[in-house]
Amino acid sequence: MNAYSQYQKNQIISASPEQILLMLYDGAIRFTRQAMYGLEEENFTLFHHGISKSMAIITEFSNSLDHNIGGEIAENLDALYNFMVRELTLANLHKDMEKLKVVDRLLVDLRATWGEAIETNSRDKIVVNRLTTNPSVSSAGGLPEGYVPLSLSR
Repeated sequence: MNAYSQYQKNQIISASPEQILLMLYDGAIRFTRQAMYGLEEENFTLFHHGISKSMAIITEFSNSLDHNIGGEIAENLDALYNFMVRELTLANLHKDMEKLKVVDRLLVDLRATWGEAIETNSRDKIVVNRLTTNPSVSSAGGLPEGYVPLSLSR
């Protein structure tokens, strides 16, 4: 195993679930763009490989949804993931660049949304940590005793 492969393996092993989610989105985007490049260059091996890998990641996203906890959001994500898999299947059948572009835009938007949600959640956890570990901060900062941000109280 070369040094780069070892580095990548260590990054994954030490990553939080949130970081792994973002890495998977990055991978799906990279493979979709690889398929786009393969189609442009008429390198159909690269084209099919990119579609196959992107589909595998998106299918895993769908399979990992917890509909009991996620409710309507999980249902909507599942429908979106299924749409992307259908678009990739049709892109593969018809060598359709526009379908690949649609999937790419959806993946980029979802990745950005998850990134923002993870960042917001991390900030809220830090605030709650500070408030619970140092009670004087809440009274000094003008926040009511026992304050928990709305995003954490659900």
